[in-house]
Amino acid sequence: MNKSNENTLHLAWLTSFIATLGSLYFSEIRQFEPCTLCWYQRILMYPLVIILFIGIVKKDAQVALYSSVLSFIGLLFSIYHYGIQKLSFLASSAPSCGRVPCTGQYINWFGFITIPFLAGTAFFIIFICSLVVLKSNRRELS
Repeated sequence: MNKSNENTLHLAWLTSFIATLGSLYFSEIRQFEPCTLCWYQRILMYPLVIILFIGIVKKDAQVALYSSVLSFIGLLFSIYHYGIQKLSFLASSAPSCGRVPCTGQYINWFGFITIPFLAGTAFFIIFICSLVVLKSNRRELS
């Protein structure tokens, strides 16, 4: 694996690590109970910390394949979750999420930054980093 790919994977790992710490901060320190969609996003984010770390240690650029799939699915969940929070026509058709409604907004910084927005940003960064590594690795192999 070349140095550029290694640095890109480091960025993806750091992003997943910060996102994981952030979600734990919101739930464990601030005591914000996650809704069902938040749990799905956590299920997709938390393993990325371990998967990307193993890929970096083993210097295996193919780990980007796994991280791209998980981050893309997580990004779709985040986009939907953000949509039901911010778009009234989606919010009215949102399914019941359990004890905590998925339309609730614990934070709303600057009028648009919510927890699903933060998660979606992290998933997007990881997805782009993964695609860059996959494309670069494909070029190296050919």
